[in-house]
Amino acid sequence: MTTAGSTAENGWQQLHPKTIHVTAVTFGGLAVGTAAPFVVGFAEKAGLGLMLLIALGGVVVVTVAAALVDLMRWRHTSYRVTDERVELRYAWVLHKMRSVPRDRVRTVDLTANPLQRVFGVARVKIGTGEQTSESSHLTLDPVSKAEAELLRRELLRRAGTATAETPGDEIAALDWRWIRYAPVSVTTPILGAAAFGAVMQVSEWFNLQGAVFRTVRDLFGGLSVVGLIAVLLVAAIVVGVIGSLGLFVEMWYRYSLRREDGNLVMSRGLLNTRSLTLERRRLRGVEVIEPLGVRTMGAARVDVIATGMRRQSDDERTDPKTVLPAAPFAVARRVAADVLGSEAATATAVTGHPRAALGRRVRWALYCVLGLVAVFAVLGVLLTDVLLHLAWIAAVVCTPIALFLAFEAYRNLGHGLAEEHLVTRYGVGSRRTAALLRTGVIGWTISSSPFQRRAGLVTIRATTAANKGAYPVYDVGVDEGLRFADEAVPGLLRPFLERRR
Repeated sequence: MTTAGSTAENGWQQLHPKTIHVTAVTFGGLAVGTAAPFVVGFAEKAGLGLMLLIALGGVVVVTVAAALVDLMRWRHTSYRVTDERVELRYAWVLHKMRSVPRDRVRTVDLTANPLQRVFGVARVKIGTGEQTSESSHLTLDPVSKAEAELLRRELLRRAGTATAETPGDEIAALDWRWIRYAPVSVTTPILGAAAFGAVMQVSEWFNLQGAVFRTVRDLFGGLSVVGLIAVLLVAAIVVGVIGSLGLFVEMWYRYSLRREDGNLVMSRGLLNTRSLTLERRRLRGVEVIEPLGVRTMGAARVDVIATGMRRQSDDERTDPKTVLPAAPFAVARRVAADVLGSEAATATAVTGHPRAALGRRVRWALYCVLGLVAVFAVLGVLLTDVLLHLAWIAAVVCTPIALFLAFEAYRNLGHGLAEEHLVTRYGVGSRRTAALLRTGVIGWTISSSPFQRRAGLVTIRATTAANKGAYPVYDVGVDEGLRFADEAVPGLLRPFLERRR
């Protein structure tokens, strides 16, 4: 069987020819952006006309070269979909053939950047759910949007499933009120700091750093150093808030999570659109994540625990396993239960951990503060008395913060068992509650440091072939931890246990 639109011999067909247009425009734009600072920087010395001519020539050369390279890639790349396999071949100087069995396809990921959307094409990544080999996925870059959607539906349709193309049952859709959680995320200060860095970098390119400093001096010259720092911090926060709101819109615009033929399908994105299809058989559980800022507003996000779920490239700004952005906890709870088929992630009562676990966290918190104070004190003795003052200020400010985080980390500890899932809760700052399918646990890792042994504690990790590979139960009592592991997956750990009489 071949997909619709196949006209080449034996079902082989080429990628979409508009890939050459996308490549030409992309590299042309990058070349223009790279050339602009040089034109401005050397215009006074070499003359504006000459620099423009050189820049134009460079842009043309880069654009034509990139288009020719992509033309050769397109001419010599083809793919086909049969009843048994998905195959991709490249036959020019180097001959390469890659294929994956259709019955092992677990994900079909559709992405399209703004240029690809303009030209009506999309990038399709077909994965088997394995994480250890490059041959576990094929990438068709690009095919037409209609062909991409057809591939997504056909490759994950199993024998016995419905063949009608239905929109599927919607689990969740974007509520614009969720945008209020974006400014309390960790991206806000990062974006604020990045904005200042970008201003300084661009001003350096155009030899305008002096003008930037003079402008700041003229605007805030009457302020003290503390006042100036306060103004800059407020500006950074404002910029960070605006940036985080814009980032939320770009990533989650037209967000939808639905179920089609038993599979989970998530689509989202404003400029860069993405559609991820997750096969039901790959699901091993869910994780409800509550970062500190979001948790204070009664919200959480939901990640899936599934085989092969990892960030595939550095340009992805969120993990593909995130299926619900920060939303009210009631919504997160409903979505987690719907995806999991159980309320284990949020409704299972968890058992707290011994007080010795609190003692460990308090001690480590105080050790960290002591280390920081000691560094300032030693440098103060060797260099300047100012650092001695920073030492006692750090002790006064950091000690309550460290103790708060220690108690917070202890309150977040817990574990429990549901009918089909084991539940573990942990985290400092960001609380994580993971509900893992008990049949998906393939092993246990039990560790105990000398300090844990003195306190009668162990850390137990449930190993699974999904996401980060293991989910921990931190600092649990030895007997309770071993009992929990034995009851969670009967027979897996029992041969290694000795019963006390």
